[in-house]
Amino acid sequence: MAPHPVVQAIIDLSSGAIGGAACVFSGQPLDTVKVKMQTFPTLYRGFIHCFASTYKQVGLRGLYQGTTPALMANIAENAVLFMSYGFCQQVIRFTAGLHSEAVLSDVQKACAGSVASIFSSLVLCPTELVKCRLQAMHEMETSGKIASTQNTVWSVVKSIIKNEGPVGFFQGLTTTIAREVPGYFCFFGAYELCRTAFADYMKCDKDNIGVAPIMFSGGFGGACLWLVVYPMDCVKSRIQVMSMTGKQAGFFKTFMTITHTEGVRALYSGLTPTMVRTFPANGALFLGYEASRKLLMKQFDS
Repeated sequence: MAPHPVVQAIIDLSSGAIGGAACVFSGQPLDTVKVKMQTFPTLYRGFIHCFASTYKQVGLRGLYQGTTPALMANIAENAVLFMSYGFCQQVIRFTAGLHSEAVLSDVQKACAGSVASIFSSLVLCPTELVKCRLQAMHEMETSGKIASTQNTVWSVVKSIIKNEGPVGFFQGLTTTIAREVPGYFCFFGAYELCRTAFADYMKCDKDNIGVAPIMFSGGFGGACLWLVVYPMDCVKSRIQVMSMTGKQAGFFKTFMTITHTEGVRALYSGLTPTMVRTFPANGALFLGYEASRKLLMKQFDS
């Protein structure tokens, strides 16, 4: 028997939070490299150069810069995302005239994930803004774009409140939503398709394919997401970091400025560390989510 909808929502929220934390700890250094390369595409020769330079200048701490807001961002985003994902699946069952426990197709699940991402964007944007600014702070100071300041979460938060007000936390929200909606359609769609392929090959249920196939499916979903949305993520990072120097142009104007002055290639700066990161990080995300969800659901099975 399925648990009460409120209990189900709490299970999905808790599992998403656990998955989000696993994702951050396994992929944060590569995420830092990605943001630095997106914001300063001409400063580094490539992924290895950026990684090595950051380690040389600031040490291991520099590669984990922004971990606290990243944890807050990922835990909040994935908790809301997976809770909304469960709710959106029920909405799709209702609109399709299916009973409440009907198994959805992979495409229907992809649609549910896409709609769920709108809700998660609202909690992701403020925390990701703080994370991106912390990650690129060293380059912003050395290039003379901003005065030297404390590189702490609280100092960044205070600066945003003082200079931009509460609305400043939502710099890049439109771009975040524009990135998340198609991205999470691909993310959940590819993840479910991959799990289905493993289940068919192994002749078992999708929930019993094992650790390695779940992690590979999660990584494959993440790779599909980033290949589709990477230029939009690059624009979002640029808006969020460069808005430290004053009011920044919106998504379309920033996009056109980057393509005209730096070329299309600049929109893909940092793609290598992102693709390297996606398999361990998203594999850990889905493994954490699926394992904790299965464990929690067992407590409510009659």
